Amino acid sequence: MVFHITYPRIVPERRPPGHEPAAPRYSLRWTEPVGLLVSDYFALQGQELSWTEQADFFARLTASFDVDGPCAHEIMRTSDETGAVNAILVAYWLDATAHARWSAASPFMAWFRDPARLAGPHGLWRETICVPYDRHETIYSAPNYPIGLARTPGATIQPITMNGYFGAARDRMPVSAIDTLESPYGAGMPPRRTPASLGRRLRVTSPHNMISIRSGQYWEGAGNAQTADYHDNLQPKLMRGMGHLVDNPVETGTLSLRVMTNLDSEGAPRKETSVHGYFISLEHLERWAKSHETHLDIYRHAIAMNRLYKEKREVVTWHEVFALLEGAHMEYVNCHPTTGLLPYFDAVDLGSAST
Repeated sequence: MVFHITYPRIVPERRPPGHEPAAPRYSLRWTEPVGLLVSDYFALQGQELSWTEQADFFARLTASFDVDGPCAHEIMRTSDETGAVNAILVAYWLDATAHARWSAASPFMAWFRDPARLAGPHGLWRETICVPYDRHETIYSAPNYPIGLARTPGATIQPITMNGYFGAARDRMPVSAIDTLESPYGAGMPPRRTPASLGRRLRVTSPHNMISIRSGQYWEGAGNAQTADYHDNLQPKLMRGMGHLVDNPVETGTLSLRVMTNLDSEGAPRKETSVHGYFISLEHLERWAKSHETHLDIYRHAIAMNRLYKEKREVVTWHEVFALLEGAHMEYVNCHPTTGLLPYFDAVDLGSAST
């Protein structure tokens, strides 16, 4: 059995009549029904953050996974716009009740909630994404490298034909058949602010239909020619596109963007990166993808490489997208004020170093 959800369509799809994709693509399905998908990001933040401190953070977190823990996780690192290092673990659950029990009772969360975390040179943050199955979509350029949600039990990567046109990501999200996924902010953005966040525990909640996207690149084992093409051509195009999103948040709807490098168990970079971003709406993200030269450069290069190498393409690209319901919790502890969603949404103060 391959589980999937479809609805009778009342919102027109974006796929052109008679469309046939130029290149094979794949999407994630499970062998058993899946109700809720959880993607939970945990991070340690600091201007000076040694690998020993990062490793201790990861070890503390993974040691708490024995009871009700995630069914897949990865470790990554990024430096943000302030120069702060963020050591990130992303964890995936297919059982939202187990996730809730873990959040309530795990030793890590007791440590995370301790008022002692409000002081010192380091910050902590947690961004929790929990959506019904019908509010997600995935795509993979090849079926042979499971990453992200694809590492969860029962996951299979299946061929699809709903790809190769602008709007395909929306069409792959089952709920888009019955919901236009509009933002409560319309075509606009919330005003940017600079909250007082150091020494405070702040909780931000997501607006309805905010978009989370994690897109990845994997070139481990690629031959010299394809590795060189990635470094010399694709990666610069990707970074130019990410730079445009960060530099033009009002135009692109970009709330937060992190370019992350996957790490091995010793903290060394793997030949794998991913970008995690939040956008105020799917429409904003689609507009950039469809019309801006920085994304069109990426898109055209991918097509050219597919035509050149066909099934011998060795660089794997992929993404997973979630349309969040209102109220997803993002918690920032002693973090600098431009961390994550802090600059855009009202925050509830759950405690400060002075209380």
